[in-house]
Amino acid sequence: MMDPILNVLAVIAVAYGGYWCWRSRIDRASGQRVPSSGQLAIGFGTNFFDTLGIGNFAPTTALYRSTRMVPDELIPGTMNVGHALPVVLMAFLFIGHVEVESLTLYSMIGAAVLGAWVGVGIVARLPRHKIQIGMAVALLVAAGFMVRGQMQPAAESVAGSLGLAGGALIAACVVIGALGALMTIGVGLYAPCMVLVSMLGMNPKAAFPIMMGACAFLMPVASARFVATGKYRFWPALGLTLGGIPGVLIAYYLVESLSLYWLKWLVVVVVVVTAVWMLSSALRHSGRRALAEGDT
Repeated sequence: MMDPILNVLAVIAVAYGGYWCWRSRIDRASGQRVPSSGQLAIGFGTNFFDTLGIGNFAPTTALYRSTRMVPDELIPGTMNVGHALPVVLMAFLFIGHVEVESLTLYSMIGAAVLGAWVGVGIVARLPRHKIQIGMAVALLVAAGFMVRGQMQPAAESVAGSLGLAGGALIAACVVIGALGALMTIGVGLYAPCMVLVSMLGMNPKAAFPIMMGACAFLMPVASARFVATGKYRFWPALGLTLGGIPGVLIAYYLVESLSLYWLKWLVVVVVVVTAVWMLSSALRHSGRRALAEGDT
C-alpha cells in the first residue's frame, strides 16, 4: 500500500503539472516548438547525477551561466519549475526505504514548503543584480558543503534517533524552513539537511526521506508561483523535465556503482568559478549604477 504522504504528493504533482500545462499556452509564446538537444541534455545529466547524490541546482546554474541559455535573474525560477517533477519522481523511488517518525517527517516537510512559498515571493521581486549576488553566495555555500562531504568518509549506519520532539523539533523546522526559502534562489537542500539531522542526534540516513520529501513537496508549490509570475524560461525548464525524468530512472535502475569522487571535485571547481563570475557581474552592475547616480 502506498504511503499516505505519497498519495498527497501525487495529487500535488498532478495539480502542478496541469497548472503548468495550462499556463504554458502563454509562457511558450516564441518561435521554438520543442526543447533543444542542449536543454534536454542538461535536464538528463543534472538529474541523473542528482539521483546519485551530487545535486542538481549548482550544476544547472553553472551550465546555464556558461552557455548563456537562461538570463541570470530567471535561473532560480527555471530550475525550480523544470526540476520539480523529476524530484517528485525521486521521492516516489526513495521515500519509504528509511524509517522516520511521522511527526518529524511531516513537520519538517511542512516547514520547508512554507519557507519556499515565502521565499519565492521575495525572489520574484528582486532585481537582476541582487539575484546574481544571492545565487553567487548560494553557489559558494553549495561548494562548501560539497567540499565538506568530500573530506569526510561516507556516513555509515550509526545509532541515532528517528525523530525529534519539543525544542529540537521546533529548531529543526525553523532551520529547514529557512533552507526551503533559500532553495528558491538556488541553495540545494541535501547537504545542509544531512548536517542538520546529524547535529540534532538523528541517524544520518534519516536525512534522505526528509530531504527528498521536502524538495518534492516544496518545489511544485514554489514553482507554481514562479509560473504565475512568469519569472522563468519555459523551454529550458521543459528540457529539464523531459530530459530529467529518464535521467532519474536510468540512474536509479541501471547504475549499480559509479565512482563520483573526481567528478564531484570538478563540480566544486566549476561552481566556484561560476559564483565568482556571477558576483563580479553583479558588482560591475552596482558600480555602473553608482556612477550613473553620481552623474545626476
